[in-house]
Amino acid sequence: MNHNASLSAPRNRTRKIVLIGLATLGMASAVFAVRGPLMMPAPRCVAGRWHGCFDTFNGVVLMTLVTLPLAALVAWALAYRRRAAGVTSAWRMSLAEVGMVHGTVPFIWLTMMPGAGAGTVPERVSLVPLRDLVTMGSLGIVGNLLVFAALGFFAPIRFAALASLPRILTLGAGCSVLVETAQYVLRLDRVSSVDDVLVNAAGAVLAALASRRWWRTTTEAPSDRPRPAPVPAA
Repeated sequence: MNHNASLSAPRNRTRKIVLIGLATLGMASAVFAVRGPLMMPAPRCVAGRWHGCFDTFNGVVLMTLVTLPLAALVAWALAYRRRAAGVTSAWRMSLAEVGMVHGTVPFIWLTMMPGAGAGTVPERVSLVPLRDLVTMGSLGIVGNLLVFAALGFFAPIRFAALASLPRILTLGAGCSVLVETAQYVLRLDRVSSVDDVLVNAAGAVLAALASRRWWRTTTEAPSDRPRPAPVPAA
């Protein structure tokens, strides 16, 4: 009997529990610190009003946090269905899919919010690299790093074809180009900047590095393949 293997399993489980607990505590502390601004749009969000809720930063962040239990329920339902079908990586796949969507859609929503002069001011484009970083400020840079961070974190966990840094870089940059192009075409009173693309792509790569130990290394796990039908006895 391998005593080292039997002892390492409880240690790994304890480590995971501690990390999850610390992450939950950190998120709860962050929410508590900004509870004042987040609760400002709460009455409008509860009433289902668009103005003052879904068209504000605080309202979108609040609804993202409120829908976390729903996202967890969706992940559980997907994992339950996959486990019933015999998929061994059911939880990892399901959490990755829900994490990509729940962690990316709110940021895209925020970047696509129209400005005060939407539809009236001319389109603005900034194609000189690194020129807009100075005007972004630390908050703007952090926000741009987070836009596709969830996509960069979870995509290589879910898809083996994306389990490389160059591919995540291409994915983040491509998605960012689509967003910047949409801002330009829809005349949202926003600057379509190459620096946004660079920082968005960098955020996706940094998040991918954080999840590298959980990347999916095979296109299809053996248990994911259809089970052969039993051969009847002669």
